[in-house]
Order: sequence, then C-alpha cells, then structure tokens
Amino acid sequence: MSQYIFKRLWQGAIAIIGALLIVFVAQRLAGDPVALMLPMEATEEDFAAMRAQLGLDRPFIVQFGIFFMDALRGEFGTSYHWNQPAMDLLLDRLPATLELAMAGLVFAIALSVPLGVLSAVYRGGWIDSAAKIFAMLGQAMPSFWVGLLLIVLIAVELQWLPAYGRGTFAHLILPAIALGWYPVAAMTRTLRSSMLDILESDYVRMERAIGLPEGQIVWRYALRNAAVPLVTMIGVYFANMLGGAFVIEVVFAWPGVGRTVVEAVFARDFPVVQAGVVLASVVFVVVNLLVDLSYGFIDPRIRHD
Repeated sequence: MSQYIFKRLWQGAIAIIGALLIVFVAQRLAGDPVALMLPMEATEEDFAAMRAQLGLDRPFIVQFGIFFMDALRGEFGTSYHWNQPAMDLLLDRLPATLELAMAGLVFAIALSVPLGVLSAVYRGGWIDSAAKIFAMLGQAMPSFWVGLLLIVLIAVELQWLPAYGRGTFAHLILPAIALGWYPVAAMTRTLRSSMLDILESDYVRMERAIGLPEGQIVWRYALRNAAVPLVTMIGVYFANMLGGAFVIEVVFAWPGVGRTVVEAVFARDFPVVQAGVVLASVVFVVVNLLVDLSYGFIDPRIRHD
C-alpha cells in the first residue's frame, strides 16, 4: 500500500512539474511582463533594471529554476491587477469555488444515483426511457447554456432566485445546477450499466433465492458493488469542477478562483494565471489519489499491492 501511494505521489509530482513548465513557457511566449508593470513613459534603463530585478535577463534554464523554487514555496509574484500576492489572492477565493463545486457535485450525485439505479431495476420501462432522454439532454446542453437558460427562466421571468453573486443559499442553487448538469448524464449511464451487470450476477441471484428483500439487495449490496466506476467519475468530475468552474463563475458573477483567473487572463496578469494553473493541477492530482485509495474501502475485494 505504501509503495502504491509513493508511486502515485511521484506520478502526481511529475504532472505538476509538467504543468509548471508549460505555464513558464506560455508566459514567455505571451509577451514581455515588464511592459505591463512599468508606465508608458518608462525608459530603456527602467526596462533593463526591472528585467534584472525579476531575473528575466538570465538564461532560460536559470529562470525556470528560480521559478520552480518559488513555486515550491507558493510564491508566484504579486498580481499586477489586484496588487497583492497571487497565491494569497486565489486562496482567498478558493472557499467560494469549493462551495460551488461541492454543491454541483451533490446535485449531480443526488440526481444520478436514483436515476441510474431505477433505470437498471426497471430496464425498458418508462423510468429507463426518461433517464435516457435526460442523459441525452445533459450531454447536448453545455453548462454555460444551461446557466443562461436558468437565469432567463428562473431568475428573470419567474424571479424565484437571484441571478448573480454570492451570499445566501439562494445564490448557490442556480450555479450549482448549471455546474452539476453535465456530469449527471454520464454518471447516470455509468451507474445503470454497472448495476445491470451486478443485478445479473450469481451472488444477487443467491440473495434473492434465500429471500432477502429486493430493496435491500438493490440499495445495500448491488449499489455498493456497482459504485466503483461511479466513484471514479465523481473524483474526476469534482476535480474538473474545481478547475473548470470558471465558465459558471463568470456567468453567475460568482467570486471564485475561476472568475479571478479569467479576469487575470484578460488583464495579462501572469502571476495570477500561473498560480491558478498550478493550484488546479495540485487539486486534480490530490483528488485522483484520494479516489484511487477509496476503492479498497468501497469494495474490499480491491486492494492496492
């Protein structure tokens, strides 16, 4: 087990280093950051002095070494736009993104689990057909489009919920639905397929033969064994929600990490963009490691050797 954890941590470290390298190269290709930091009336001497202060006059490999060591300490420089440390800025916005991602994940699980189980139990019935239609709609409608529809119908026309901002539980409902809408379709179909295999297995037939209630067989035994592929998808989608919620955050003016990074991109605020990409990479690696380790707790037959 410890060897497996070490191997996954090493793979995650390589992925994060790769993300750092891509961010570093992309920053150098996007333009001269000194031009954004100095006023228009700055002289060539001012530009040279600033490049020397930032280490931009050194060889490429030396610049990356400095950048890598600073990244290990969580130091990505000061934001040009917000005038505060980039990582501190994103960590201040991280709770809002975590709140939105968790709410979207809860919505997706609460909808996909009963739909997936019931469509497998009543295969070929109206519940199965309705779940298939819902899954197709979920795959066909992107999250930002769902968000805009919710704003128009629920917030503007019916005026039931607020259309933007963060503050109360009511502000969270619409963006959570928009963010969790897309994963529902894939999670429903995955759970349905897994449940069909489990319900046709020998041990389920034996449990029925000894007289166990059908509800207990389905919800206690079959669902637990069918949950392994679902847990994989939950982990992947949760990491994607944390790293890719920027579209929903922009649509609903949600003050999270994603919206901040989008604003930083338009402002060419490289320190914030760098910190955002690295933070998303770390979160993705950690979440996937936790998902892999959870398999043994869900299904005791699975062990990491």
